[in-house]
Amino acid sequence: MSTSYSFQGWLGLDPSSVKGNMKWQGYEPKTWEETDVDIKVTHCGICGSDLHTLRSGWAPTSYPCCVGHEVVGTAVKVGSKAERGIKVGDRVGVGAQSSSCLKPDCEECASGMENHCMHIVGTYNGKYGDGSKSYGGYSDYCRAPSHFVLKIPDAIPSEEAAPMLCGGITVFAPLKKNGCGPGKRVGIIGVGGLGHFGILYAKALGADSVTAISRSAAKKEDAMKIGADKYIATNDDKDWATHHARSLDLIVSTVSSPNMPLEQYLMLLRTNGAFIQVGAPEDSLPGFNAFSLIAKGCKIGGSAIGAPHEIEEMLELTAKKGVKPWIEKRPMKDANKVVIDMNDGKARYRYVLVNEAHA
Repeated sequence: MSTSYSFQGWLGLDPSSVKGNMKWQGYEPKTWEETDVDIKVTHCGICGSDLHTLRSGWAPTSYPCCVGHEVVGTAVKVGSKAERGIKVGDRVGVGAQSSSCLKPDCEECASGMENHCMHIVGTYNGKYGDGSKSYGGYSDYCRAPSHFVLKIPDAIPSEEAAPMLCGGITVFAPLKKNGCGPGKRVGIIGVGGLGHFGILYAKALGADSVTAISRSAAKKEDAMKIGADKYIATNDDKDWATHHARSLDLIVSTVSSPNMPLEQYLMLLRTNGAFIQVGAPEDSLPGFNAFSLIAKGCKIGGSAIGAPHEIEEMLELTAKKGVKPWIEKRPMKDANKVVIDMNDGKARYRYVLVNEAHA
């Protein structure tokens, strides 16, 4: 089954690529298997993970690397053993994960937690079992195993669906797992790409109230428009933790810093509350007093993206509730400039690259 297209994309060749030095080049995609799908990329969201990876922030990156794991486009080649009923011509997407072992004796894969499999392969900067590499969506075409390729509901425009596939699911999954819904008061720390999705999905899941938490009041107006009921600007009130103590059942933290006021954040939790960290730092989180947890029976946890069935559930809710992310479309050809703007914190609140040759 030959193809009439080639795989080309914006490749990071070294850590300086994050400064706008990616190069448009060809590359060899993963070895084709009959469980795979080739996607003609129309849209790709820009995620903070892309920047961490381009600069080898979390760990040394395997260059050359084509980042982008919020990929939406058209299925142009579908293997004979592909899952999910995907057909050539379908509008599909793939998020941050492209593979896991999927073995029946894998505790995680067998129970619908593929995102926690020990053998996870990222949609970029990953290595498959045969040694071939994964390349992402700052590209013309993207090849991925069909188990992790999802159909996009008709009600969701491609440019809005793309950033949901990592940014959206990263906050939707912990909100859902930790009981966000009627009767719950939820806090979202950070009003950025992830945080704005946190507000949107906490409201869509029916939380009684949603509190946005940020250092300054600069994003208060935006947060309230997105759907927040309350706003805490921690730099504007030195006693903010006392004034809002025991006010939240669940906090999802999308920020990460060794200087974040973790102890004060924990003061905001009610008895049996939960603090879930999704922001992924390049350094450590600060220490805290154990009695912050013991006294109220609280817990700290983490969450990583979501399994395919959770992404499908999120997309279904998005279509049903009309969830609308705040995005800015940018041309794929300008990816280097967009990466710089993302690194400078200019996104409000998610950049989406549009491959104008295919969109």
